[in-house]
Amino acid sequence: MERFFKRKLSTDSSSLSNPAREVAYNLMHQTTHIETIVIKQTSQARTAYRTCLNASLKCTRYLLRQGLSFRGHDESAQSSNKGNYLELLQFLADHDEKVKAVVLENAPGNLKLIAPSIQKDLVNSCAKETIDLILSDVKDRYFSIMVDEARDVSIKEQMAMVLRYVNDKGQIIERFVGVQHVTDTTSSALKEAIDEFFSSANLSFFKLRGQGYDGASNMRGEFNGLKTKILREQPCAFYVHCFAHQLQLALVAVAKKNIDVNSFFTTANSLVNVVGASCKRRDALRAQYQEELVRAFEDDCLITGRGLNQERTLIRAGDTRWNSHYGTLISIISMFPSVVNVLQMIVDDNPNNSSGEAYKLWREIQSFEFVFHLFVMKAILGITNTLSLALQKKDQDIVSAMNLVKTCKENLQLMRDNEFEELVEQASSFCYKHDIIVPTMDEEYVIPGRSRRNAPMKTNYHRYRVEIFIHVIDGQLAELNDRFNEVSTELLTCLACLSPKNNFVAFDKRKLVRLAQFYPYDFSDRDLLMLEDQLGVYVHHMRSSSDFSQLEGISSLAEKMVEKGMHEIFPFVYLLLTLALVLPVATASVERAFSAMNIIKNPLRNRMGDQWLNDSLIVYIERDVFACIDNEIIMQRFQNMKTRRGQL
Repeated sequence: MERFFKRKLSTDSSSLSNPAREVAYNLMHQTTHIETIVIKQTSQARTAYRTCLNASLKCTRYLLRQGLSFRGHDESAQSSNKGNYLELLQFLADHDEKVKAVVLENAPGNLKLIAPSIQKDLVNSCAKETIDLILSDVKDRYFSIMVDEARDVSIKEQMAMVLRYVNDKGQIIERFVGVQHVTDTTSSALKEAIDEFFSSANLSFFKLRGQGYDGASNMRGEFNGLKTKILREQPCAFYVHCFAHQLQLALVAVAKKNIDVNSFFTTANSLVNVVGASCKRRDALRAQYQEELVRAFEDDCLITGRGLNQERTLIRAGDTRWNSHYGTLISIISMFPSVVNVLQMIVDDNPNNSSGEAYKLWREIQSFEFVFHLFVMKAILGITNTLSLALQKKDQDIVSAMNLVKTCKENLQLMRDNEFEELVEQASSFCYKHDIIVPTMDEEYVIPGRSRRNAPMKTNYHRYRVEIFIHVIDGQLAELNDRFNEVSTELLTCLACLSPKNNFVAFDKRKLVRLAQFYPYDFSDRDLLMLEDQLGVYVHHMRSSSDFSQLEGISSLAEKMVEKGMHEIFPFVYLLLTLALVLPVATASVERAFSAMNIIKNPLRNRMGDQWLNDSLIVYIERDVFACIDNEIIMQRFQNMKTRRGQL
């Protein structure tokens, strides 16, 4: 039949029956049919578009995870650096022939996927999928919010928000969910911004069980603060003043109120500024320190090992983080002889105003009073620094935080009662090593620059023990007691009874029932009666089980209960644990978001739009969540954003 059609078509080209024969021939040979050709071309276009989109998404993923810019200053064809996005796409093309065939100049003019608007859509798709995954994990769980605001590099006030909740494994999770530009930092403006986020994320205030902010009046105001506005809407959203911020305020208060401490830190900060004022001085300090290390090595009194004896310089203390002064004091002690030599060099080489200041510092730091202050404040800040670092952990719970504050106070009291002689010995040994005169403690104290005739008589022992050592520690203890007054509130006192430490020694059934009464939306009268019966069985089981005998905090208790299935046997107790774990301890996660914001929106990218900044921050901060999202899901969202896209 096929040969017949071919013969007839070829021998009788003018026949009227040829069209019919041609149709019949094409029907028998589908590969030459126009619809087949169109479908084949469409399939090739779809494959090419998918490859191009996937390559663009890979570039977007990399740049977002690394916090890098997308655009270049000159993206023209003649440019040697077209920006990170185009250069990375070109790199992929150079190392993959399939990608090279469908991107950049080989892509259709309307489907190159390199326009700024396309880049923003891709980033927005990544951010929305990340937020959706976070919110799907929150589901209908109880959660708390942590909010703070800060200025970005373009002097715009940005409000950041973090959600804190407990997942299916009993673990505390803190997730950054966005930053929003607010033109006003009043409590009303912040509340509106929070309402807007809750509405867009489909979250309900009904499940809100905690709120954490710093101590600003717009946040914690009793009558019109953000805390109060939220409490009016959800009475069970208990407010916790950031523990790390309270510790900061306590340290600042002591430094401001105590004239000796204030004068000491003024000298220490001036020392760092003068020695680090120029590259020449910094180089001299490094060279002096290197010489000290060489001499110590030759004298066989230097501990060696991997990571030890690295190049150092004086650490500058942060303005808003007083515990950073601890690093400054450590660096002054470790580099003291090098610092003295550099100050002497400044005095000898520069007969000007800076030499006068350097000489003044040279005299002040080579005194027993400065050295004693140096070791006293190092010891105090060493104790508070441990507390500060522990409070900033994401998985820190409120009960453990209260225990840490209590331990910090106990350590300070122990230091006050027993460690004066040891500190004097440390300071004296340091002074002998560096040829600094050490006063005799029983002799009369001489105030530098003042006449003995009118000065009240006192011994060096009284000066250093009573006026400095005891006075500074008492001031620190008083500030800690005043700042952490929330620890003594009834709610937190009841929460402490959940602690599994020392085989549940803090357990108190009456207080735990009282704790449940703080949450009337979660415990009905019937539930309270059942809880009371459940608590007796619970504590007996916990104390008799070896699995729970070595636990230290309620976070580890919750995880262990889930692991052993006890959360289903004691649901009301586990609910109390969940409500306790949800309460925020510190706003460190929000502060970290602002640190990330300074990386993403830096001086070279100071014109970033608010949406672009928010999307970039979400993916950059929650990169572990973003890594779990498949490219296919992001591409589908990107496709659905607009109708005029290529076909996948």
